Amino acid sequence: MARAAGGRFLLRIDDIDQARARAHWITQIEQDLTWLGLTWDGEPWHQSDHLPEYRAVLDRLTARGLTYPCSCKRRDIETAAAAPQEGVPSHGPDGRIYPGTCRYRPMSDLQTGDAIRLDLARALPATLPAFIETGLAHAGAHPVTPDHLQTHIGDPVLARPHMAASYHLSVVIDDAAQSVTHVIRGEDLFEASFLHVALQTILNLPTPIYHHHALIRDAAGKRLAKRDDARAIATYRDAGLSPMDIRNMLPLPSLRL
Repeated sequence: MARAAGGRFLLRIDDIDQARARAHWITQIEQDLTWLGLTWDGEPWHQSDHLPEYRAVLDRLTARGLTYPCSCKRRDIETAAAAPQEGVPSHGPDGRIYPGTCRYRPMSDLQTGDAIRLDLARALPATLPAFIETGLAHAGAHPVTPDHLQTHIGDPVLARPHMAASYHLSVVIDDAAQSVTHVIRGEDLFEASFLHVALQTILNLPTPIYHHHALIRDAAGKRLAKRDDARAIATYRDAGLSPMDIRNMLPLPSLRL
């Protein structure tokens, strides 16, 4: 899509969690993409090189009184949100929707091991821009509203212990820094895109056009994901499959040759 539009295709490495990032995994990503015939423009953007920028934005939000420390663990959140209101979703892009247990805490109470969350109710303006969406699976998306964000997403984590920024904050900052105009990603991130539009509004950053593609699923309909030990590209390659074999497995009819 980027090439057809005369644009640039960028490779971004999400290595912000330095406790888990490994150089050989990054090398394998680049080798797999190259083997598939995917080439990118310029040098890959490593998020680990931009930690000071993430921290500076987080400090700005804190100075505006829009953040609070959170000591809740996953089990705490499950317990506190175990009985959601009827008709209100219980899970969002990051799992169980956070019930706001620590929202009363000031940042001066930040302790080692705390995450930092955004106070959505305080941060969101009365109106938000319409959500720009051209996804295949979600045509005609609804506008972003404060009520929708608070009931479907909840106060998001902006930074975790030993991590300068969460995925949501870092990608919004990166998209603006790299002048990204179109974001093309899986439909599993559809709801997260509403949060990203809200963050762009709060930070006065431009909003790209979002396109959400269908996911690759197994014979039982379960999406392939590395957390479930789904087969890696290298596994298919070692089994003798060609890049064209991989392309023909994808739900992208226009790429089948």
